[in-house]
Amino acid sequence: MMCRHLAAGLAGVFVAMSMGRWSEAGDGNGRRYPQAPRSDTVEVYHGIEVADPYRPLEDPDSPETRAWVEAENKVTAAFLEGISAREAIKERLTALWDYEKFGVPFREGGRIFYTRNSGLQNQDVLYTIASPGAEPEVLLDPNALSADGTVALTGTSVSDDGALLAYGLASAGSDWQEWRVRDVATRRDRDDLLKWVKFSDASWTKDGKGFYYSRFPEPEPGEGLKGVNYYQKLYYHKLGTPQSDDVLVYERPDHKEWEFHGLATDDGKYLIITVTKGTDDKHRILYKALDVPDAAIVELIDNFDHEYAFLDHDGPVFWFKTDRDAPRG
Repeated sequence: MMCRHLAAGLAGVFVAMSMGRWSEAGDGNGRRYPQAPRSDTVEVYHGIEVADPYRPLEDPDSPETRAWVEAENKVTAAFLEGISAREAIKERLTALWDYEKFGVPFREGGRIFYTRNSGLQNQDVLYTIASPGAEPEVLLDPNALSADGTVALTGTSVSDDGALLAYGLASAGSDWQEWRVRDVATRRDRDDLLKWVKFSDASWTKDGKGFYYSRFPEPEPGEGLKGVNYYQKLYYHKLGTPQSDDVLVYERPDHKEWEFHGLATDDGKYLIITVTKGTDDKHRILYKALDVPDAAIVELIDNFDHEYAFLDHDGPVFWFKTDRDAPRG
C-alpha cells in the first residue's frame, strides 16, 4: 500500500487543492515551468489533420522526456515543501493508516497462508502456518526486495500439496510482472523465471509439476513501457524448464485484443479458459479435458454477451456465476 509515500504525497495534494493555487507557467506567482518537448507531428484521420505536438513525451526513456520530468518534479517539490499545513496533514493521515491489517486466509496441503501488514509497511507480507495453532512464519516479504518499498507482490498461487508457491512481482507500479517459484519449506526460490507477464495469475496442475499462465510477446528493446497489449497467449510452464520451452495452450491471433485466463479445476480434470476483451465483464468460455491425452479445446460460450465466472463442476456439468437472465445483475 505504500502508506508512508501516500501520506506525504496526498498531504501536499490536499493542501494545494484547497488553497486553489494551481497556476499556469509565467503567471506572476514566481514559479516557472519547464517547456515540454514538442514536435510538428500531424496525423491524418479520415481526411482530417490532427496535430500532436507532444508526441515526443510518448517516449519516456528519451533524454528530453527525462529532463522535462526531472524539471517538473523540482517545481512540484518546491511548491509542496512550502505548504505550512503539510506536516500536520501527513501526521493525521499516518495515524489513520497505522493499524494492523490481514488478508483473507486460505489453505493448501494442510498449510494456512495469509497476508499481514503491521500498519505502515509499504507492502503486505505473506505468511504461512504449518498447522492450526502453530506460529506464523514469513514466507515472502516484498518490503525486503527494494529500498523504497515499490516492489509489489501482484499474485500468488500455491500448489495443491502446499509445497510450492508461484508468485508475481512488479516494480514501481508497472503492470509488467515477473513470476518465480519458491519452495515453501526452505523459503528459497527455484530457478524458474517467467517474464513479460501481465494481467495473469498462475493455476497449478493437480500433480504440482507445473502451472498455466498468460503472457504477451516480448517487446522490442526500449518498447516495454510503450507497447500496446496485444496478442496475449496462454501457456503451460513445466517446473525446472526455461520459459522458452513453455507449451502454448491457446491463442487467437485473429483477435489481437483478446486475453486469456487459464484455471485448472480442483480435481485436475479440466482446464477452464476464460476469454476477455477490454475491461468489460463479459466472457467467452472454453474448456479442455486434462485427463484425456491430446484432448481438443471446446468452446462452451461463444460470445461476449454475459459475465461468466467459473465456480465448480459436477462431472460434465459446469457451474458459473452469471448475469444472464438476471435483469438486476
